[in-house]
Amino acid sequence: MADSIFVAKAERELDLLPKMANRHGLIAGATGTGKTVTLQVLAEGFSRIGVPVFMADVKGDLAGISQPGAQDPKMAKRAKDLGTIFEPQACPVAFWDVWGEQGHPARTTISEMGPLLLSRMLNLNDTQSGVLELVFKMADDNGLLLLDMKDIRSVLQYAGDQAKDITTSYGHISSASIGTIQRGLLALEQQGGDKLFGEPALNIDDLLQTGEGGRGVVNILAAEKLMSAPKVYATFLLWLLSELFQRLPEVGDPEKPKLVFFFDEAHLLFEDISPALEEKIEQVVRLVRSKGVGVYFVTQNPLDIPDKVLGQLGNRVQHALRAFTPRDQKAVKAAADTFRANPKLKVETAITELAVGEALVSFLDDQGTPGEVQRARVLPPNTRIGPISKEERDKIIRGSVIYGHYEQMVDRESAYEALQQRTSRQEQPVASGAPASARIPFPTPATGARKGPQRETVIEAVFKSAARSAASSAGRQLMRGIMGSLLKGR
Repeated sequence: MADSIFVAKAERELDLLPKMANRHGLIAGATGTGKTVTLQVLAEGFSRIGVPVFMADVKGDLAGISQPGAQDPKMAKRAKDLGTIFEPQACPVAFWDVWGEQGHPARTTISEMGPLLLSRMLNLNDTQSGVLELVFKMADDNGLLLLDMKDIRSVLQYAGDQAKDITTSYGHISSASIGTIQRGLLALEQQGGDKLFGEPALNIDDLLQTGEGGRGVVNILAAEKLMSAPKVYATFLLWLLSELFQRLPEVGDPEKPKLVFFFDEAHLLFEDISPALEEKIEQVVRLVRSKGVGVYFVTQNPLDIPDKVLGQLGNRVQHALRAFTPRDQKAVKAAADTFRANPKLKVETAITELAVGEALVSFLDDQGTPGEVQRARVLPPNTRIGPISKEERDKIIRGSVIYGHYEQMVDRESAYEALQQRTSRQEQPVASGAPASARIPFPTPATGARKGPQRETVIEAVFKSAARSAASSAGRQLMRGIMGSLLKGR
């Protein structure tokens, strides 16, 4: 059995039990109250017992977990007061970045993202989402690989140009909807979509690694630039969570999680979503537990999380909240009501009085029952608090076992190239009176084409990505059917 994770101390030690860590959790509190340090302490604890971690660094201050903490007398004294020893030690870390500037490029393909999540990323309405789904279906039926932005744009353009001829097979395709989707794609590209989509695509297995001494690797997504497009940030993380659900086998309740996923700025996930999508996100959160994945939402206000999701978060760390407005007072009361009562503690009052580094803590016991809420002091982390230098980051990136695997983007033959070939063939004369299907056939893309030789590691990465992207039409549609039932219920 894995060792428990010592997180905070009240009258007694408050430990998070690894076998209950996949029951999910919440870290909440106002800005500057200590949420980041609590997240860091938890990530250290999971890494120490061999559990990989994924988290987004939205402020640039989580990278310090890759370095041992400084010999600070204050840290040493706080640790001693809490009954432990301050032992500076770094965690094994892998850095990721959609732009590939502060970590290994983290990208997916258009096909893997699928029409449902892409629709949310583009903020499409139901009609426009339906058109996008038809375009994906059309591409699947004709073996057109949708890998990057130019692939989806070219298929959309083709569908718009030939809308009259393909209506009988796929239904009406509105030119206005095509135009809206194209404009959305252009805006997304300006926000970095051309970097987000392509190959080699991120292999989920690369997030499940352990490092020296069997410690779990802490995967950190550099998200400072990504936060300029909050819907892209939230949808990308939701895609990752969905991929974990789809790819991992059922394990029930293991002795410790396979992965712990921290969803920072969690309110962005639930902004401007329909009730149906909210319900399906709640289902994903509930079901991913059986895959051995723990999801921890990090947010300022517990009211940011829908009640159905909040009810599944069994492990709670609540930092201070301020009660200056009626909404603030409502948030304080809501946070207090989610804890198991402690007759010795007035929770609603305590939330507004907590000092920096203090929190109200309630973890699940070995029977899955929430413990009575305790006012406690959170342990200091053994890793550095704050950012790291560019030189330190580059050294870690280049020393990673996956360095070179994702660094060079590969542009193999896909829908764009296939439709370019079709255009050149269409210029040849066609006998008069030929049916429409003879005049505007979908091409069958050539297979195996690549632009120039690649390093072996890149080829291996592309092979893995291609195995997913170029799967049979039935396989891709089945996967999207699963996503559809989970994320939209169409």
